[in-house]
Amino acid sequence: MQKDKLKNYLHLHLLVFIAGFTAILGELISINAVSLVWYRMVIASVLMLFFIKFRKIKIVIDFKTFVKFSIAGIIIALHWITFFESIKQSNISIALAMFSTGAFFASIIEPVFFKRKIIWYELVFGVFIILGVLLITQAEFKYINGIILGISSALFSTLFAVINGKFVKRYAASIISFYEFISGIFFISMFIIFFRDGFSLQFFSLSVSDWIYLFILASICTAYAFIAAVHVMKYISPYTVVLSYNLEPVYGIILAILLFPQKEKMSTEFYIGAGIIITTVILNGILKNSKKLKNSA
Repeated sequence: MQKDKLKNYLHLHLLVFIAGFTAILGELISINAVSLVWYRMVIASVLMLFFIKFRKIKIVIDFKTFVKFSIAGIIIALHWITFFESIKQSNISIALAMFSTGAFFASIIEPVFFKRKIIWYELVFGVFIILGVLLITQAEFKYINGIILGISSALFSTLFAVINGKFVKRYAASIISFYEFISGIFFISMFIIFFRDGFSLQFFSLSVSDWIYLFILASICTAYAFIAAVHVMKYISPYTVVLSYNLEPVYGIILAILLFPQKEKMSTEFYIGAGIIITTVILNGILKNSKKLKNSA
């Protein structure tokens, strides 16, 4: 029993590491963010369809549900596009530090969606997160575009998490993901056709390294990570899962510093600001989940 628990706990941290590694792939892949996310969603949706067929999962849903999944799919596409563009406009450290501001947006959005009161300590933590962002912005103003895109990514991510939280209670994760990816692909395709150069021969002319990195991103970091995360949640408490995933920016920034030491070298103020944001997010996770445990007890 103890061995199985340790196995699932290590599996969880592998998933958190994979989540952090997503940012590394965003730096390694040379194509623009819009094309990158299009390829990610296309490859992931194909792999997800194979999984659905293999498991013989029924994918028939009503039109109303399809519309809801489609809205969520567009939001996750916008999250990924702004996240990867943040990396390309600045660097991995900036993108991940700004991504951590999602906890601040959650404290505002969750009460509206779930019709609950705003919790006082979430407002206090929100102030600390804003201070951390201001400190980073002041010290790294040259990356202002990346900072704005990173914060936008956090907002879209929070919206997606809140909306998806309602879906998971009724539908299988693979079905939700499949329809979200399909709608995301359609949304990005329309954008490419009407606002870019369309699907020219150049669009599909990728380097071998880009194809390899894209496949890793879509298979391991998307399709596998999503399904595995749902599986792990069956054996590990939500408290441990949430707290562990809050370490994603920590893993990602450490990896970035090790792999790209020149580009990821930041000012002391950045690390202080990032430390304030990440510590606040972790404390928020501890308080929120300990409160849930007390209520359930």
